[in-house]
Amino acid sequence: MWGATILMARSGPFMQKLSLPQRQTLGFVYKLVTGSIPFDVLRLHEKYGDVVRISPDQLAFAHPQAWKDIMGHQTTEMPKYKNYYSPIAGAPQHIVNADREEHAALRRALSHGFSERSIRDQQTIIKPYIDFLIERLHEKCDNGVSTQDMVMWYNYTMFDVIGDLSFGESFGCLESGEYHPWVRSFFNLAQTGTYLYGASWWPTLQKMIIKSIPKSSIQEQIQMYLMTVKKTKKRMDMVETRADFAQALLDRRDKIGLNMQKLEANANTLVVAGSETTATAMSGMTFYLLKNPDAHQKLKDEIRGAFKSDEEIDFHAASNLPYLQACINETLRAYPPTPSGLPRTVPAGGATICGQFVPENTVVAIYQWAMHNRRENFKLPNEFHPERFLDDERFKYDNKDAFQAFHVGPRACIGKNLAYLEMRAIMARIIYNFDMELSPDCQDWMSRQRVFDVWEKDELKVHLKPVSR
Repeated sequence: MWGATILMARSGPFMQKLSLPQRQTLGFVYKLVTGSIPFDVLRLHEKYGDVVRISPDQLAFAHPQAWKDIMGHQTTEMPKYKNYYSPIAGAPQHIVNADREEHAALRRALSHGFSERSIRDQQTIIKPYIDFLIERLHEKCDNGVSTQDMVMWYNYTMFDVIGDLSFGESFGCLESGEYHPWVRSFFNLAQTGTYLYGASWWPTLQKMIIKSIPKSSIQEQIQMYLMTVKKTKKRMDMVETRADFAQALLDRRDKIGLNMQKLEANANTLVVAGSETTATAMSGMTFYLLKNPDAHQKLKDEIRGAFKSDEEIDFHAASNLPYLQACINETLRAYPPTPSGLPRTVPAGGATICGQFVPENTVVAIYQWAMHNRRENFKLPNEFHPERFLDDERFKYDNKDAFQAFHVGPRACIGKNLAYLEMRAIMARIIYNFDMELSPDCQDWMSRQRVFDVWEKDELKVHLKPVSR
């Protein structure tokens, strides 16, 4: 069951000066900073099995039981690996990187903003942005067929929506047709974050990387922080009560000891976690549908046969479309928005994972790309088949327990239900309103991507033609 070591870096004079553990760790870091780590881990699992050692102190798991053993509800929680979640000392704590007690308090507070009632009320906030997206795309198609970058439009929509739910106002991306500076800063800094994590094994190297960051990037990060401060204060000054994330935190900030810095950090985190991932999933779904015309046609038939007008499509109505849900799930399996591992540390005394004892302080992770695309878990994993989520006999031996798009346990994604509702409503509206065809120069869109925590996506150019009715 235990795989062989290890991800190795290229040899050379510098490598020869390092000890074997250093060379092995450098091999992992090399794969990390070149954006290939999820794909490399999958290849190791295919060759060696359920568990592989990817650096001297790190194990990657691709057996479904690992979800519960690593991330499930445990008496002693496996803490998040600090080098990954807080590679720079002194980083503010938020719901993603907080310790167990603080995370539990934050989650309880935020749960009110993600409750069924709140999500139902949030439709009045979200729907106008979906309407605006459809309106803008129709404007672009004023003279017939128009070619649009759907990655861009999905990002515009989701950052505007989550900006409103977190800060009480959108980023204005749909209005301007451009990325807001705050949003642009996030994308520009994603790769830098991966580099800092990779260098965390060598503090001197990390300091060198920090010093080498261009002044323009540092200034951009400062501006991003200042904008977060400004938007958070503006939201706090609002008199009206809104069914948004900020209200859930503000109502309970005294009970859980949230100071201004933590309010800002959590608002900032909610925007990133709730926007880019959902936009990525919709981009991936659009690509896979256009590469698989049979699935695309089935979905068009379902959506266009279910509604007589665009106005009928809301959160509730879109939830009653089984093939749409299957397409979303198959996209999340084939193209998970968080493809890399989210590492944990084995606590004192060690732990049993997938039936094997793992010593304390070992770093363990499940690389979602590997788990979801492994032949042992899914038949035809490299193909797009929504039918596998509709009890198709061809896929009766698929191990559905391996599919955990939003992770499991006490730190599972709190926004799962909202993300599903948004994806169903937006994709239903897009499919209802437009015939789509993938641009010839985007046929290999997926294979060109690298991963720096998030997917580094090129333009997804799609020919749009409004449906005649």
